[in-house]
Amino acid sequence: MMRKTSLVLLSAATGAALTLFVTQPRSMFMGSSARAATSDTYRQLNLFGDVFERVRSDYVEKPDDGKLVESAISGMLSGLDPHSSYMDAKSFRDMQVQTRGEFGGLGIEVTMEDGLIKVVSPIDDTPASKAGIMANDIITNLDDEAVQGLTLNQAVEKMRGPVNTKIKLKIIRKGQDNPIDVTLVRDNIRVRSVRAHVEADDIAYIRITTFNEQTTEGLKKEIGNLQSQIGDKLKGYIIDLRNNPGGLLEEAVTVSDTFLERGEIVSTRGRNAEETQRRVAHPGDLTKGKPVIVLINGGSASASEIVAGALQDHKRATLVGTRSFGKGSVQTIIPLGSGNGALRLTTARYFTPSGKSIQAQGIKPDIEVLQDVPDELKSRTDTKGEASLRGHLKSEGDEKTGSQSYVPPDAKDDKALKMADDLLHGVKVNPTAPASGDKAAIDNKPAEKDAN
Repeated sequence: MMRKTSLVLLSAATGAALTLFVTQPRSMFMGSSARAATSDTYRQLNLFGDVFERVRSDYVEKPDDGKLVESAISGMLSGLDPHSSYMDAKSFRDMQVQTRGEFGGLGIEVTMEDGLIKVVSPIDDTPASKAGIMANDIITNLDDEAVQGLTLNQAVEKMRGPVNTKIKLKIIRKGQDNPIDVTLVRDNIRVRSVRAHVEADDIAYIRITTFNEQTTEGLKKEIGNLQSQIGDKLKGYIIDLRNNPGGLLEEAVTVSDTFLERGEIVSTRGRNAEETQRRVAHPGDLTKGKPVIVLINGGSASASEIVAGALQDHKRATLVGTRSFGKGSVQTIIPLGSGNGALRLTTARYFTPSGKSIQAQGIKPDIEVLQDVPDELKSRTDTKGEASLRGHLKSEGDEKTGSQSYVPPDAKDDKALKMADDLLHGVKVNPTAPASGDKAAIDNKPAEKDAN
């Protein structure tokens, strides 16, 4: 089973491919008909009580009651879908730290697959990236102790420790005959979620690596800096969302709003129609209608897909690359009271402005560009996608599994980036691209959608 989460090791976290919304506990009211309908459920709870008491009294060693209950809760939530889970008090605190964009760790986005830790991607300028950790690496041992049999949170806990202390990872990498031993030194991880530079003298290139509380402000700052540097010769913007695993829903909304003048950005729909919520853009396109190219690939998930879907549906941007991950659900963080941690519970699906669900399908780029992959890496350059996760929420249409997620380390070999440059310079033309960002953003009216 593969369980997706966002961890920058030393943080049990928000969401590699999680879109998060924080709420408060709510009271539960149940009428007589509901009580009758759940009578069988309560009989099953009696069974749980019987098993709990038998374990407490007969297990070979005296168990910790608290851990038994937490394990039961974890099992219940993990059985729902790959993204629902229980966070104990420490994990909850760690998650809150991570969403602020600063925490301690190694700098790796990870998942769990078949009982082993799988690297989604290393974060730029962290111990993991500097040590050469690669996406799709499988971590089998931590300081010579096997991770098989541990939960994801337990494995992450073992990777935690004081800054400047060492940890040894044993890694299996496709294309390598023997396991690789890598020793990393733990460090404070300060995630700079937005990075930018001037591309080809007249293009503003902006890479967004994750969606935390700092992302929108970082984006606005970089847009202002690039406009000052490039001046009137600015041709347009490249927004690189490749291998961005997601993060906070609110940040995905405000990042999208940065490029739009009006219209719906995303809608979220829960179990009941009345729970539908729509988020809309406010006037003020900070890029002043300049053309926008968005780069996506198989590692672009969740919040990244919200941004890509909104800009594509409004014809505000041309999407270049490969199909995105396909994670189209929202996780609500529900605190359980002082010292009791929180639930990370899937509570809604999200939909693009045109009413399309991304769940288990992903965002299809306007222009597909496949990278040239070195022979030794060809076996590990595809991401399986949401549709491959055991227990995933089913798609409302045909499910699509995976696409290429390789990004060449040298920009001169990056075919998607080259395509974006050519589009903005007019060397190549995409007939579906808007001629003017202002016009596209104002004139486009997304289709009406029902709430079912």
